[in-house]
Amino acid sequence: MAPSTPEKLRRFYDQFEGQDHVLVVINADPDAIASAMAVSRLLWRRVLAVTISNINTITRPDNLTMLRLLKVNLVPYADIDPVQHTKIVIVDSQPDHNEHMERLEPDVIIDHHPDTKPKAPYLDIRPHYGATATILTEYLRAARIKPSVKLATALFQAIKIDTNSFKGQTLIEDVRAFQYVFRFANMHLARRIEQADLRFSFLKYFKTALNTMRLRKGRVYVHLGPVVNPDVCVIIADFFMRITSVSWSIVSGTCNKKLVVIFRNDGIRKNAGKVAQKSFGQFGSAGGHRNMARAEVALSELPPQIDSKDAKKFVSWLIKRVERRAGQQ
Repeated sequence: MAPSTPEKLRRFYDQFEGQDHVLVVINADPDAIASAMAVSRLLWRRVLAVTISNINTITRPDNLTMLRLLKVNLVPYADIDPVQHTKIVIVDSQPDHNEHMERLEPDVIIDHHPDTKPKAPYLDIRPHYGATATILTEYLRAARIKPSVKLATALFQAIKIDTNSFKGQTLIEDVRAFQYVFRFANMHLARRIEQADLRFSFLKYFKTALNTMRLRKGRVYVHLGPVVNPDVCVIIADFFMRITSVSWSIVSGTCNKKLVVIFRNDGIRKNAGKVAQKSFGQFGSAGGHRNMARAEVALSELPPQIDSKDAKKFVSWLIKRVERRAGQQ
């Protein structure tokens, strides 16, 4: 029998002592940011200090707006000395999701992605949950902590985005958590975050995508070539899913000597995570949920005959790799 939320909360608190300096490491997106904020609130006055550190470069306008409006203080991981912290927490990720996280020895891991069997004194991994923020909302309620307006707004955004407004992977627990934080969230702030404007410099990628896209059986394929940040691929993939005739959006780009492939679909009789894993798992890390997934592959691991600089040929190769797997869905 699975332990109750109060029991999980007790075990979570057992990992910390009053003199601890806690480092919360995240791959910053709305779910990770909100979950880290919740951990910080749970540990308020229970430890000496909590530092939230992002391993990724944040460029998405909505994420930057979220940090600014909610006044979230993140410290880039490059500026962190893990030795100066007595306890390490990872939320909304697992160590093998990132090379920097692989080097850490976390004391706590809380996540909703597929279980990769990580090791830590305290683990709470629930792959069927739509958002890690849902798990942390349950912790807050078990601790009888009323979230502040800013924390509630962050959790509201996280659950809404990671469940794709409950059109993606969702449990009743996600709905209950959303209903709870909705009572305390600021809808004006939430709308400002959602409506954050795109960077002008990103428009060139839309031009590339529109000029080079391939549409096959409701599936849009795009290879952007070099991008300033992998988040560009996410923005383009999400954009194409707003087209009524599109059921799949597969967008790739290269950054820091890596190929990044973003998968999106409508979640109906399809599993983007499985398609991503079957298509690119042999080359690097790949996986995700039913309606959203990601693959990251070192360019040196791609077959030698594949040239990521030739967009036309690369898209043809991408189509061949994905079609067989997606066609089986």
